[in-house]
Formats: sequence, structure tokens, C-alpha cells
Amino acid sequence: MNEIKQNKMQTMPIPALIISMSLPMMLSMLIQALYNIVDSIFISRVSEAALTAVSLAFPLQTIVIALGVGTAVGINSLLSRRLGEQKTEEATHVAETGIFLSLVTYVIVAILGLLLSRSYVMMFTKDEELVGLTLTYLYIVMGISFGIFIELACEKILQGTGDTFHPMVMQLLGAITNIILDPIFIFTFDLGIAGAAYATVIGQIFSMIASIYFVRRNKYISVRLRNIKPRKKIVKEIYQVALPTIIMNSIGTIMTSALNAILIAFSATAVSIFGIYFKLQSFIFMPLFGMNSALTPILGFNYGARNRKRMMEAIRWGLVIAVSIMLLGTLIFNIYPDKLLSLFNASDEMLSYGVPALKIISLHFVSAAFSIILISTFQAMGLGYISMIVSILRQLVILIPSAFILSRFLGVNGVWYSFIVGELVALTFCVLMFIKVYRSKIKTL
Repeated sequence: MNEIKQNKMQTMPIPALIISMSLPMMLSMLIQALYNIVDSIFISRVSEAALTAVSLAFPLQTIVIALGVGTAVGINSLLSRRLGEQKTEEATHVAETGIFLSLVTYVIVAILGLLLSRSYVMMFTKDEELVGLTLTYLYIVMGISFGIFIELACEKILQGTGDTFHPMVMQLLGAITNIILDPIFIFTFDLGIAGAAYATVIGQIFSMIASIYFVRRNKYISVRLRNIKPRKKIVKEIYQVALPTIIMNSIGTIMTSALNAILIAFSATAVSIFGIYFKLQSFIFMPLFGMNSALTPILGFNYGARNRKRMMEAIRWGLVIAVSIMLLGTLIFNIYPDKLLSLFNASDEMLSYGVPALKIISLHFVSAAFSIILISTFQAMGLGYISMIVSILRQLVILIPSAFILSRFLGVNGVWYSFIVGELVALTFCVLMFIKVYRSKIKTL
């Protein structure tokens, strides 16, 4: 019990705590973002059709990530709160139940991916080459996705105990494996887009193996593989946060699909630009998400320990770091858009679409920083439904209609301006909800 009492999330000064827990995750997320960019660079060398295929596949990949991350965030939130309450045995049961849920989720994803991928792709294009490339990629990354589900669960389990170093090692292992295998599979073995998909899943499996090893050696919980089974009460509590988070992240699939449908009316190149944007913005957002991954268990632990002062200090420092990262990202996107696009073998048409796209969309980065930190606070407190409402509001209620309407008046650039509109509305709602939550739940701690 003493180890739990002395957990650094309760004792270390907040600035040092956030930095010490964030830096490993930020580094690993940067490597992950680098992989995303390198992967697309290699695919762009295959053909522009291959790059468009990956962009069309991205929404379904988002579903996979949404299910994995959502479940993992639910595990993280509940586990860190149980540790804050010094309920060590219950925290272990949370971890074991969470791993079981991740395995079940993989089976569902693999089956649905094989059954529904063709119907999904045919909604966007009837081009046989593009359909074939997209399906080749999807069947592999969805059918062999067990690695990412287990790795995500274990990553959040470790972070929930305050361990961010080993998740960094896991992610680095997967990303570096992927980067090494990409050119070998794509060009040396001449597998093309299938090679990129195989490199992705093999990297995920390497991360998974390392994650299982590190979870079993964690000093705050005692996970045993033979005990991995569902516990009804824990499943319910995990999904109180996980389900809204899954819905929140899955909404991105609807948003991306809808925007692809709007953009393809202009040209396939516009769809490629949208895909490239997501790869590039990940290099800015991934460090922020890394910091956020460290911030959530800190908030959850101290909420469970009823320490209002440390909670509020963590939120303030989180905002300072997040806004700083996003300001830097905005400057990079506005000063070097042509250089960023040139990484992807950009044609003149791609540059004509892409340069204004990157400049316009990046204007919502700073407001997004505030929203992300507030959403993290809601999740840490077990209030995942608020995060879900924010995402529905931003992406479905505001962004998609704005993109449709503005594109009629401003052309393709109207789609990019819709990101700013959606983010400003979401931020306003986040602030209002935080004020309400602070008065009803945080102020009384």
C-alpha cells in the first residue's frame, strides 16, 4: 500500500511531473508522426492513385483507432482513479478486464472489415484500380489489427500507473520497425501498397509483444494473463468513459468520409491533399496528444485523491504547454507549406490546392489546444459524455454543414475554412461545460 501512497502523481511538483511524464510520450508520438509521414512519402512514390487509396482507407482506419483508443482511455481513466483511491487490487482487475475487452474488439473489427470494406469503398469511386488498391490496404490493416488493440490497452494501463517511459519504448519499437520495413516491403519485395500495410501491422505486433512484457513487470498492478476475463461492474465503468470516447473518435470517420465526398467533386487531388494534411498535422498534434496522455492520469489520480489544488495546477500547465505547441505548428504551416508538400512529390496541381489548404486549416490549431486539454479533464473525471457531445457538435453539427455551404461560395477553400468555424464553436461549448463541472465537482473537492 505504501507504494501507492508514494506514487509520483500525488507527490511530485506538478510542472516537473507533467514534463517528466510528457517528454517520453511526446518523443514517442513524434516518432509515430514521423512514421505516418514517411509511410505516405513511400506510398506517394508508388503512384498518386496509391496515395489517394490510403486517403480513402483512412476513415475506416480511424474506426479501428477509435475503438482501440476509446477502450484504452476508459481503462486509463478508471485505473488511475482506483490508484488515487488506493484500491490496488481493483486497479489490477481493471487492467485485466481491459485487455480482454481489447481482444473482443479486435475480433469484431476484423470480421466487419472483411465484410463491409468493399461496400464502403464503392460509395466513393468505381475506378477499378483505386478500388483494388484501397481494398488491398484495408483487408490487411483491419484483418491483422490485433497488435494495435492490445498495445493501446497496455499503453494506457502503464500510463495510468504513472509509467510513460515504457509506452515510449513500445511506440518507438513499432514505429521504427515500420519505417525500416516500409521500403523493403514496398520496393525490394515489390509489394506496393500491400507492403506498406504489412509493414504497419508487423510494427504493431512488435509493440504489442513489448507492451505485454512491460505490463507484467509493472510494480503498481499485478496483471496475470490467466486472470484476463470480463468483470461486469468494471466493464460498465470502463465503458462509461470508453463508449463516449469511441463515439467521439468514430465521428471522425463520418467527418472524413463526408469531406472526401465533397472534395472528390473538385478532384482526386483535393482528396489526396486532405490525406496529406492529416499526416502533416499529426506531427503537430501528436506531441500534444503525448502530453495529454500524461496529463489524463495525473488529473484522474488527483481527482480520485480529492486534491483540487493539484488538479487545477495540472490543467493550467497543460494549457500553457498545449498552446505553445500549437503556436509553433501554426507558424510552420504558414511559413513552409510548399516545402511540406514537396515531401510528397507534389505536382503543380497539388501545390495549388495544398498551399492555401495548410495555411487556412492551421488557423484553428490554437483554439484546438484549449479544447483538447478541457476534453482530457472531462475524461479523467469519468465524464466522457461531455467529450462526445463536443465532437458531435464540432464535426457533425458544425463542420460538415459549414464545409458543404462554404464550398459553394469559396470553392475548395471553403472546406478548409470550415475547420476554423467548427473549432471555435466547440471551444465555446467546452469552456461553458468546464465552468459548470468546476462549480459542481471540482470546487467541492
